[in-house]
Amino acid sequence: MNNKIIGIVLIVLGVALALWGYDVFDSASSQISRAFSGDTHIEAWLSMVGGVICAAIGISKIR
Repeated sequence: MNNKIIGIVLIVLGVALALWGYDVFDSASSQISRAFSGDTHIEAWLSMVGGVICAAIGISKIR
């Protein structure tokens, strides 16, 4: 029972974190930065990847 609750919480947090990372990635300042330097903010990549990993762990906890 506790593993399922933890899994659901991890999925919700992972999806929220991935969406926040995409929002940072798609922000106006990030687009301007990518246009001039070609670099993407590391916090965008870390939050998107971390969110996907968190959601994957949550899915494995539910099973």
